[in-house]
Amino acid sequence: MIQTIRNAWRHEDLRGKMIFTLFILVIFRLGNAIPVPYVNTVALSHWFQGMETTILGLYNTMSGGAFEHATIFALSIQPYITASIVMQLLCMAIPYLERLQKEGGEEGKKKINKITRFGTAGLGLVMGFAYYLMLSNGGLLIPEAQGFWPGLIIVLTFTAGASLVMWLGEQITEFGIGNGISIILFAGIVSRFPVAIGNMIEGVRAPAGAWNAIPIWLIPVVLIGALLLVIFIVFIQNSDRKIPVQYAKRVVGRKMYGGQSTHLPIKLSMTGVLPIIFAQALASLPATVVVFVNPQEGGWLRAIGNFFDPSRPVYLVMYVLLIVFFSYFYSQVQFNPIEIANNLKKNGGYIPGFRPGKPTSDHLQKVLGKITLFGAVYLAFVAGLPILITMFSDAALRTGVALGGTSIIIVVGVALETVKNLENQMLMRHYKGFLDQ
Repeated sequence: MIQTIRNAWRHEDLRGKMIFTLFILVIFRLGNAIPVPYVNTVALSHWFQGMETTILGLYNTMSGGAFEHATIFALSIQPYITASIVMQLLCMAIPYLERLQKEGGEEGKKKINKITRFGTAGLGLVMGFAYYLMLSNGGLLIPEAQGFWPGLIIVLTFTAGASLVMWLGEQITEFGIGNGISIILFAGIVSRFPVAIGNMIEGVRAPAGAWNAIPIWLIPVVLIGALLLVIFIVFIQNSDRKIPVQYAKRVVGRKMYGGQSTHLPIKLSMTGVLPIIFAQALASLPATVVVFVNPQEGGWLRAIGNFFDPSRPVYLVMYVLLIVFFSYFYSQVQFNPIEIANNLKKNGGYIPGFRPGKPTSDHLQKVLGKITLFGAVYLAFVAGLPILITMFSDAALRTGVALGGTSIIIVVGVALETVKNLENQMLMRHYKGFLDQ
């Protein structure tokens, strides 16, 4: 990866794109440090302690700590990600959007992107209002924040911040090194690593018996475990199942086409990190409701919250089952065996040993089921391992397991994707067409 970045830096145009990307990331980090008006940030930081296991902790991790401090970029790219996922589902359910996506070409893609932008602004408004209600009900606003206009300013600031983050990501995609939204998400998560390392150092220096005391032997264990986890994730991310495809020979005029053998690659981890995000959002919902409502001890709502507490095995079992469910659901969204089989049939391709049409789609569905099961087990292992560690080690729980499975999958996946993008751009610049021969 380092060698690829060095080689890309030698190209003047790629160097300009990399500098532009770094400039956008600096703006993003500056926005993460500017608080929204009328918010008591000191009280909010204390209130957020212990929220790592709720959906608020997930938002805070994705935003690089901005959600915890109520900055203008507190919502980060969450509204855009949600709008994009909803748009994908709508393209499957609404025939007009499906035709626009498949047959609209570049113009159709622009219309879908435009609808996604409006959806991002709308979701940002809703999430900003929900955040304001949380601040208001929790007494986390300054006394001068009472009234309609201060509340309107807070909500519109959150909404504008979410829209600006989306725009910054689009600028990286168009004028930078590409994958703008993913790179912003990468930058937000990586920015939390120094804080986590600092907390671990303070825990080692703390006297024995202190609330944040961490045994020194835990540090190399965490580092070695994180390194092995990164190696495992890189191996899975670069692995795929290759299904052989044969194209029949056909004569068009005086020329003969086809007859070559190729393969259809299916990645072992095609769903990415989305099943983990959905599963964590639903599994942490009871704990999040308890945080918002703050019910009395002994009540039924408090009992439900304690039953689904993340430190209990029930939470881990539910979390794993939700990951498996969303893995199968999202794999069907991304990979349609019937459509793939029809495309192969139209182009004169077939899988050796299977007739074109329904037998081919049935075979692809069977292979997809096996790959999805493997991918679901892989995601459940990576995401559930930190939770399992916290159940048996209070010291690890106090570190917050900052290098959690979700964060590492996102960081490694974006890094690999960015490196491949740079390699492709360098390959295009080294390619000599037939005019240069």
